[in-house]
Amino acid sequence: MLNLEILVILFIALMIDLIISDPDWIPHPVVMIGSLISWLEKYLLKNEDSPLRAKFKGAILVIIVLGLSYYLTSLLVDLSAQLNQYFAYVLDLILLSLTLALKGLIDAGKKVYSALKNNDLELARKKVNLIVGRDCSQSSKPEVIRAVLETLAENTSDGILAPAFYYLIGGLPLAVTYKAVNTMDSMLGYKNNRYINFGFAAARTDDLFNYLPARITALLMTAASFLLRYNFKGALKTVLNDASKHPSPNAGYPEAAAAGALSLRFGGVNYYHGQKSFRAYIGQQNKRFELDDILKLKMLIYFTVALFFISAAAIFALI
Repeated sequence: MLNLEILVILFIALMIDLIISDPDWIPHPVVMIGSLISWLEKYLLKNEDSPLRAKFKGAILVIIVLGLSYYLTSLLVDLSAQLNQYFAYVLDLILLSLTLALKGLIDAGKKVYSALKNNDLELARKKVNLIVGRDCSQSSKPEVIRAVLETLAENTSDGILAPAFYYLIGGLPLAVTYKAVNTMDSMLGYKNNRYINFGFAAARTDDLFNYLPARITALLMTAASFLLRYNFKGALKTVLNDASKHPSPNAGYPEAAAAGALSLRFGGVNYYHGQKSFRAYIGQQNKRFELDDILKLKMLIYFTVALFFISAAAIFALI
């Protein structure tokens, strides 16, 4: 496919995602990938497995899921092209739009914003609990805002720029493969007794795939903060000083850029399954968390995505 065609398809796919997101009548690749992961886990993981055996089986699962995701998507793309090129374009658009989560991400933030704006803290807690891994059932209003800001920032990379990045360098098969990586990590990448060994390969694979997208997101988010007249210097300083403090080798980068741009401090005390956990602070607490911070981050995400597309077009023009 020509560079121009790739860019046009990506742009239209983003527009489709913004307008209709993930319609129920289209089978979602993530659902099918998740079913495969669950089936393999049930077949492979046994309670009597030693740590080494569990890691080995987890690596087998990763290889199978990645191989099937890439191969079946490539096969589908090739077959559709043989049938009709226009049909192939439509299929590419639909499937690519399903790997993107721009509208879903923004809508999730809007739901929390609306609940807080209506002074319904209980509803806001329920809405934020749907999109974060921590327990926010007893969180204060500022903590709910912090939770939604952190997850929106992190998922700007995981849910939008990363699949777009892999589509640009490897087409639809690599974009779907990335979603498989992301899905494996979300299902198996937990540090509990069940998954600490079996999910090791899935978590490390996710770290590898997100290494470049997370840093690209932080760079573009910092540039976007300059265009929006947010705290550009704070964004840059926080990325350089604090991004590596996050327990994830990647999530800290977009979170640091967002925290600095909004002059906020992320991190602190979280609760997971009733257990108190402290996460290192990211950013400087120059102001308190405010409801409008959610709207400001929404604009920062839009500008970051726009800069990604413009940057890709500029690079492709030079190739």
